[in-house]
Amino acid sequence: MTTDGRDGGEDGDDARGSTNAATLAPHPCGGLLLPENWVSLGAPGIRRDPRPGPRASSAPGIGGRLKERPGDFIVEEIPAYDPSGEGEHLYLGVQKTNMPHTEMLALLSRHFKVDESALGFAGMKDRVAVTLQTVSVHLPDRRPVGEFRHERLAVLWAKRHANKIRRGHLRGNRFVIRVRGVDPLRVREAKARMESLAREGIPDYFGEQRFGYRVNNQVLGAHYARGEWQALLDEMLGAHGAPFPPHQMEARERYARGDFAGAHDCWGRNDQAERIALRALAKGRDAERSVRAVPAHTKSFWMSALQAAVYNEALGERVRQGTIHTVLPGDVAILSGTSSQFAVSPDAPTAELEELRARCSALDLSAAGPIFGPDMVAAAGEPRACELRALDRCAVEERLFAPPALDSVGARRPYRVVMRDWSVDSGVDEHGGYIRLSFDLPKGAFATVLCRELLG
Repeated sequence: MTTDGRDGGEDGDDARGSTNAATLAPHPCGGLLLPENWVSLGAPGIRRDPRPGPRASSAPGIGGRLKERPGDFIVEEIPAYDPSGEGEHLYLGVQKTNMPHTEMLALLSRHFKVDESALGFAGMKDRVAVTLQTVSVHLPDRRPVGEFRHERLAVLWAKRHANKIRRGHLRGNRFVIRVRGVDPLRVREAKARMESLAREGIPDYFGEQRFGYRVNNQVLGAHYARGEWQALLDEMLGAHGAPFPPHQMEARERYARGDFAGAHDCWGRNDQAERIALRALAKGRDAERSVRAVPAHTKSFWMSALQAAVYNEALGERVRQGTIHTVLPGDVAILSGTSSQFAVSPDAPTAELEELRARCSALDLSAAGPIFGPDMVAAAGEPRACELRALDRCAVEERLFAPPALDSVGARRPYRVVMRDWSVDSGVDEHGGYIRLSFDLPKGAFATVLCRELLG
C-alpha cells in the first residue's frame, strides 16, 4: 500500500480466473454470491460480505455485462514519470491478454532468471482484460537476455531507470470498456448517467477483486494479523473454510490428511502461495514457519484486503446515510486528486461547514474513509463512531493494523472519486451490439465500481 491508501492497481485480479460467466447463487457459507457449484465442508455460517455496498445512484441500472471477452476491457496505465535511460532497473512496457498478474510475474521472473522480489509494478491489473503497464526488473549486471516471446504477454519496449517501480508509481489508468447485453440505442441514457456520475463523483469502494476469487483475502489477513497460523493455513488450504471450485477438493482433502506433498502436486503453477506453504509443511516446518514462507507481497495483499473490508463497511454506511457527498463535523477531508488532508473540527462553526460543503459539492474535496494503520489521521465525533462500527461489523480490532503484520502506515482514502476525459458511444461488431465507455480514473480506483453505478 502507498501512504495515501491507494495502490496502483485499479482492478487487481485474483490470479485464479473469472467467475463472470458462471451462474452465481447465494452460498450457505455466508450467503455470498458465488458460483452455485462451489463447495465447502464447513458448517453453514455467516461471513460478512466485504465487497462494495449500496450504490450511490438511486436510478435503476441500464443493465449489461462486462468482460465477455478480454478485448472488451482495456486498461492502460498513465505513468507518473518516464524512465531516464540509465540505471540498474530495466523498465518494460508490457501488454498482457487474459492473464493473471501472478502468471505475468512468474513468466518474467523465469525469463530474466531473477527472483520475483526483483520485479516492480505500479499496480495489479485484471485477468480478463487487455492491459498495458510498466514492469521493472532489477538487472544491475546488464547481462544479455534473450528475446521474450509469449502468446498472451508481449514486451513492447524496454528502457533503463535508476529505481524500482513501486506500488502506486502512476498517475492513474485509462479504461476503454465495451458493455455487452445492452441495447446500443440506450447510449443517450448511458451518457446522461455518466454526466451525473461526473458531476457528483463515484463511491470509491474497493472492488470485489481485492478480496480474491473465494472472497476471503480479508479472512486470511485477520488470521495473519492475530498470529493464528493454523487457522490461516486451514482457510487457505483446507476444505472447511470459504467455498471453492470442486476441482480443488482432492488437494484440500490431501492437506487435511497430512499429505502435504501430494496436496502440493494437485495445485497449479499459478497457485504460488498454496504451493509454497505446502512445500514448507512437507519439509516438517510448523504452521507459523510455513505461513512465513509465503511471499511478503501476498501477505501484504491479505492485510490490504482487511483494510479494504473495513473501509468498504464505513463507506457503505455513509452511502446509506446519504452523507457520501458532504462533510460532517469530525470528518477527515482530502483534496481531490491529492493526498493532502485535514481534520474538520467536531465543533466547526456553521459558516466553515457551509464553505467546506460547497467545496465538496464542487468536487474540490471529499470526506475520507479509514485505511487503518498507526499513522492514519483519526476522525472524531460521528465519523469516528461510524468507523468503529465498521470495525465491529468486520469483527476486527483496531490494534491489528500495526507492524509487524502491517507493512504500511495507514492512510485516508476519499469516499468519492472523480473520473476525467470520459466519453460514451455505441456500435455493433462481430460479437453484437455494445455501449463503449472511455474514462480516466486516479490510481487505486476501480473501474468495475464505476460500471456498477451505471449498469446496476
